[in-house]
Amino acid sequence: MSTGFDRDREEFARGARAIVVYPDLGGSSRDADARLEETAGLAAAIGVEVVDRHAVRVRTPRAATLIGSGQIEQLAVNGRQEEASLFVFDAALSPIQQRNLETALEAKVIDRTGLILEIFGERAATAEGRLQVELAHLDYQAGRLVRSWTHLERQRGGFGFLGGPGETQIEADRRLIRDRMARLRRELDQVTRTRGLHRERRQRAPWPVIALVGYTNAGKSTLFNRLTGAQVMAEDLLFATLDPTLRQISLPGIDKAILSDTVGFVSELPTQLVAAFKATLEEVVSADLLVHVRDVAHPDSIAQKADVEAVLADLGMPETTRRIEVWNKLDLLDPNARAEMMSEAERRDDVVALSALNGEGVDTLRRLLSDRLTQGHQRYTIHLPLGDGASAAWLHQHGEVLDQSVEDGEAVYEVRMAPGDFERFSDSRSAGDEPVNG
Repeated sequence: MSTGFDRDREEFARGARAIVVYPDLGGSSRDADARLEETAGLAAAIGVEVVDRHAVRVRTPRAATLIGSGQIEQLAVNGRQEEASLFVFDAALSPIQQRNLETALEAKVIDRTGLILEIFGERAATAEGRLQVELAHLDYQAGRLVRSWTHLERQRGGFGFLGGPGETQIEADRRLIRDRMARLRRELDQVTRTRGLHRERRQRAPWPVIALVGYTNAGKSTLFNRLTGAQVMAEDLLFATLDPTLRQISLPGIDKAILSDTVGFVSELPTQLVAAFKATLEEVVSADLLVHVRDVAHPDSIAQKADVEAVLADLGMPETTRRIEVWNKLDLLDPNARAEMMSEAERRDDVVALSALNGEGVDTLRRLLSDRLTQGHQRYTIHLPLGDGASAAWLHQHGEVLDQSVEDGEAVYEVRMAPGDFERFSDSRSAGDEPVNG
């Protein structure tokens, strides 16, 4: 079944020639070249061929077109020379600005939000991801009052089913979008409840959850694969990962932990996407340990860190959540920058410098993850009957067995574990039950 969402996406044929425009309004923490480079990378992520880039200084934003008429005329000439069919504006355009620019430039125009939504629409692999992207796309399109959604009316039982006589086409489209969004929200509410049940089940179990976060293309998926042995898509591509992935890993002294790979963040992430992906990103908010993966070889690494922290704050990330920074892509640094980065990382107890690509420093990260997750663990001496294999296995699974011996016909274990695990183990022993795993 074709949808309006699909029809909008068909306009972005792979190989389309595009010109990237950065309206420099002032106040950005990045320079114009960095912004143009990132936007060109976003366009390349959906197969658009960027044929030219322009930074346009905007002293007084125009309500009708954002940029000035002279600047528009220059872009139009450039578009004809380059035979460009698409202009990508690295800014948030109002519906009126977008329409006026398309008329003046005689080409399709999309803004930053539209571009990111397009990437997400192409990458969504699961039913949940597709629901989230469609909801975000509809929310974005609702303000633009497009007419391509009228086919949904036919799905609902024929013309005139939703609106009475005299209802304008725009009003009908708005109503269709609103109704479709309501249905999507109901479906996503069910997904949220299901995901919440799974999360509660994991929280009842003793397995800690580690969430990887970071700017898009920082190397999260490469590190995830390195730690888990999984084969999650990991490419030098913005937003290579969209749907969250959970895998079991073992760490020094920790038999089992859950590692979560999440969608990469980006500066000025559309609010529609933050809202739509809230169910997915709740995995991050509820994590026991947050690992912020940074691309330290990127010239805007510091600004990217600030963008990630801003998104985490928007999600309601508790400040008490333990955090580690991973300074990734050491392999891309020159010797001097690498030595300086390694020296700084060694001075801090919350940072690991590594290369997820070649594995350098990953063992150090594994030890630090274990140390952080076992903070507050205590040493206990536990006596068990020699034949109690179930309890012995439980101790190995939920704690770090430091020593074991036999005294007076009993097995004696020296175990380091969380006080809560020891209490649960003791309660089960007092009640005469076998230790429980969750």
